Amino acid sequence: MSDQVVTRFAPSPTGYLHIGGARTALFNWLYARGRGGKFLLRIEDTDRARSTPEATQAILQGLSWLGLDWDGDPVSQAAGAARHAEVARELLQSGRAYKCFATQDEIEAFREASRAAGHSTLYRSPWRDADPSSHPDAPFVIRIKAPLEGETIIRDEVQGEVRIRNDQLDDMILLRSDGTPVYMLAVVVDDHDMGVTHVIRGDDHLNNAARQMMIYEAMGWNVPVWAHIPLIHGPDGKKLSKRHGALGAQEYQAMGYPAAGMRNYLARLGWSHGDDEYFTDAQAKEWFDLGGIGKSPARLDLKKLENLCGLHMAQMDDAALLHELRAYLIAAGQSDLTEGQSEHLAASLYCLKSAAKTFPQLIEKAEFALTSRPISPDEKASKQLTDVSRGILRELTPQLQNASWKRDDLEAAMGTFAEAHEMGFGKLAGPLRAALAGRAVTPSVFDMMLILGRDESIARIEDAAAA
Repeated sequence: MSDQVVTRFAPSPTGYLHIGGARTALFNWLYARGRGGKFLLRIEDTDRARSTPEATQAILQGLSWLGLDWDGDPVSQAAGAARHAEVARELLQSGRAYKCFATQDEIEAFREASRAAGHSTLYRSPWRDADPSSHPDAPFVIRIKAPLEGETIIRDEVQGEVRIRNDQLDDMILLRSDGTPVYMLAVVVDDHDMGVTHVIRGDDHLNNAARQMMIYEAMGWNVPVWAHIPLIHGPDGKKLSKRHGALGAQEYQAMGYPAAGMRNYLARLGWSHGDDEYFTDAQAKEWFDLGGIGKSPARLDLKKLENLCGLHMAQMDDAALLHELRAYLIAAGQSDLTEGQSEHLAASLYCLKSAAKTFPQLIEKAEFALTSRPISPDEKASKQLTDVSRGILRELTPQLQNASWKRDDLEAAMGTFAEAHEMGFGKLAGPLRAALAGRAVTPSVFDMMLILGRDESIARIEDAAAA
């Protein structure tokens, strides 16, 4: 086996990138990236009836949004059909597989008779050891010769040692009668040919490992390291489904969760490193190992996801945050920011990003910077704009026109003004919030004034005073 770690993510393109699939991809990515290895992508499109280019595109976009970059081009499993069939014929040639001429009716009759007799319905083909001279000129499938005695041991990094009695394994079909390879064969051949050293996938594939090991051993190939991870459940402990809400990775992007927060949350969903909840990508790559994956299903907790996203937004570089926010707007089907809005938002991130957990929350808090005159105060803000408070705003305007537009100077000017009118600053702040933002709950008045600039701030205050 190669010294270099090679992992792979192998989704079927029959729909969006499921959140469970996204986590599987993340675990494979972290394991490879943390060890200087390769993370490969294979699209398992052998089900031609259900596979669509749109679904493939959705998977690629979902991975790209999550920042899970793969090495090389994505591999199409369907494109390797000739190679898969070649391996089946090689096993036939070496005597590790055989031609089975049994018809569907004969197989069903065997099963019915076994059921009636209370025996196992696992099909045992009479063609397994038949003399080739007795072979009819008829359609056939190629079956692998499963071991008849003993047991198959799956040494799994998550599940531990799993033993399966070999008399419970059937002679699996490798090549159908029309010459097309089955999925179980294609997976093994692709993993071998791609040099995959570690197969990290959902534990719904655990039983497949025993059957796939038959092919590895029959071909004399190294068996990869297995790691079958538990599935994700909803908050109610039941298998994740539509009733629990969003299932596709891109739905989470459209809901406004930042990718870094999503990566952090998905990594913690079923894997742990001590008590660490919040960590960076660099830490996740350094810490992630298979031993930290639990055996029990993880439960989706959107509150935890939101809290982690808030921590990541607070730490994000402003330019990166703005870039991702604009991608969110596209994903959510909303209008992009104008150049002016973008500049105002960029200028306001220093005081907003630590107070938001998602992009919609950030946009809500940045409303004062994104809106334009005339400002329409909401119901709560309107109550702040009385005849008395409008008169105060009119008096305040000349003071602001003469003030130096620096925070300390603005605070001093406002303080002096409030003192002269024998009022606390709180009395002044309410009408100013209504004038500058049209809201009762906003960032600091001084932050808003500095972000909007002298001319815009004064114009908004004059509008409110005159209304």
